Amino acid sequence: MEHTYCFIPMWALLLDALIGDPNSKYHPVVGIGKVISFYENLLYMRSDTPKKKVMYGGITVCMTLLTVVIIATILIYIASLIATWASYIVQVLLVYISISPRSLAEAGYRIATLLKNNDIEQARVRVGWIVGRRTDELDESEITRATIETIAENTVDGIVSPLLFFAVFGPVGAIFYRAANTLDSMIGYKNERYIFFGRIAAKFDDLTNYIPARISFILLVIAAYICGFDYKQAWKLGLRDAHKHPSPNGGYAEAPVAGALHIRLGGYNQYFDTVTFREYMGEAQETMRGIHIYRTIRLMYTASILAGILSIIIACGVVSL
Repeated sequence: MEHTYCFIPMWALLLDALIGDPNSKYHPVVGIGKVISFYENLLYMRSDTPKKKVMYGGITVCMTLLTVVIIATILIYIASLIATWASYIVQVLLVYISISPRSLAEAGYRIATLLKNNDIEQARVRVGWIVGRRTDELDESEITRATIETIAENTVDGIVSPLLFFAVFGPVGAIFYRAANTLDSMIGYKNERYIFFGRIAAKFDDLTNYIPARISFILLVIAAYICGFDYKQAWKLGLRDAHKHPSPNGGYAEAPVAGALHIRLGGYNQYFDTVTFREYMGEAQETMRGIHIYRTIRLMYTASILAGILSIIIACGVVSL
């Protein structure tokens, strides 16, 4: 049973490849969102001082993570009372719902296909579904950039991080990570409502992704070699530019992708009426086009397989201790 346990990531990746991320109101991640909303509605008070908002935001993080861990543990326990195979299935499902390579790929494929068909207007709409910046005036190059940045950055929190959390902490660790990441995506914003209340959620997400992001860097360089892209430049420019990203982790996925594909990421983005500038990563040796989205998806899937293999190796080592 110990050896079959180690192969849970393989089954989770296979399920994701076959089924994808079900778009349903009954999806467990939707349930995690409802847990977060419950504690937020309970603890958020507009009239609170910034210090209190930080404190109650921290309590929201702790209570959400505790609730999710307890529910996941109970589900595994109940399944184990039925049969060993039932427990195994639940554990596979917990890891499966924590990863999302197919949904990333599908979003990228749709946008790349629209660009291939010269349907810029619909491509702008589609990319607006996956990024927060304004997209109504973007050209093909900027639509491509936004898509590639999203796929690259989400390779960390949508694939590598949950698989590594499984490897070290088991299936409950994977869903723990997904809850932490969902907290950041829901309340980890620097706007009026969440600048204080969501601060701990954002910082905790940075912490959980710190090591996985740097492992992702290495996996993406290896993936560039396997895919026949410029792995030497992925390594060189990745080391040079990864720290330039405003996130402490995002650049460790985006920079090697930029280097591998001979493109330049970063630049000017508009959020509502505010224009911001992100430092450039990579070199603009090629003009970004839809074809670069397809290449990014190849890198993402190859890195996903490598992350799966790595998580199996680590899990086997942890189990044998």
